[in-house]
Amino acid sequence: MPELNSPLPISTPTMEEVRAYDAAQPAPLFSATGLVVDTRDRVLLLSPSYKDHLELPGGLIADTESPEEGLARGLKEELGLAVPVGRLLAVDSAPSADLGRSAVMHLHLVGPLDEDQVAEISFPGGEIIAPNWYEPEEAIARLPEPLAARLRAGLSAWCIGSVAHLVDGQVQPGSPSGLAAQRRAELERANLLDAASRRAVRPKVLAGSTVLFTDAAGRVLLIQPTYRTDGGWELPGSDVDSDLGENPRQAARRAVREQLGLDAPMGRLLATNWANKTPHPAQVGFTYNGGVLGEADLARIRTDTAGIRQWRLAELSEVASVVAHPLYSRIEACLSALHEAAGPLELYGGVPWA
Repeated sequence: MPELNSPLPISTPTMEEVRAYDAAQPAPLFSATGLVVDTRDRVLLLSPSYKDHLELPGGLIADTESPEEGLARGLKEELGLAVPVGRLLAVDSAPSADLGRSAVMHLHLVGPLDEDQVAEISFPGGEIIAPNWYEPEEAIARLPEPLAARLRAGLSAWCIGSVAHLVDGQVQPGSPSGLAAQRRAELERANLLDAASRRAVRPKVLAGSTVLFTDAAGRVLLIQPTYRTDGGWELPGSDVDSDLGENPRQAARRAVREQLGLDAPMGRLLATNWANKTPHPAQVGFTYNGGVLGEADLARIRTDTAGIRQWRLAELSEVASVVAHPLYSRIEACLSALHEAAGPLELYGGVPWA
């Protein structure tokens, strides 16, 4: 069996020799922690019996565990929680002079936990005194550095759907998330980012397409998606699958085919709408004219998909009571553009640019 740091045999090694060699190499300490949130977007911090400051749930990875397995075990042992470990939010690494080894820390999303899951939290191991739920900014303020920086970067990554890269608690210049907007702008204007890093740090924009259908009476066709837990209604539409080469017009046609069972070319573009949702990514929406649906068209509509509960036709006065206000403003503007043969309109939050 190879000794510590000894080279592998010159001849082709056996799998047993490879495993022994790998196991004997110096390795960093590896921990996995959880950004545990509830349905109110509050963050869980723990009061350990052996520390004088609050902590994120989780701990060291043991033996041959993956980070996800180790965090799942830690949640079960610390809090009695048997819940899935979600996506990776942040990676941090740091030298550790006190222990003579470097350390690598992962931060994963856990939750949102519903009320029943929150009520199930217990402390079977006795290491935790109490759970503490805080609004995100207060949670950051109550943690020492570099835990606070790691949580701040993880929250940013959660909001924009990305991953943060830190070293010793410092967000790196090319990190896809977590870099403060002002710092990002400074690095760009000073030309201190390579092309790949600049792509990584640029603010992200989500693109979607919707379609305005009316009937002979001028009523607007709305759909009720299953992902809307509030029972709200929307225009037919979809996100643009740009990674598949799809453009906004193609996305609109695909959405109508999938959601309503109708396959027809889209009419003219009625409006673009920009919605800024900091700290979430901005969204740009394209609304196309689907045309006037006759009785035969309406009879062909099929919503036998898992994503749509039902569809309806609604007068503009009814639309105002069943859709969110920004969408109502957009629909109203698009109807005006349609009737007046105007546009495409430039909308911001559903309101035409003056």
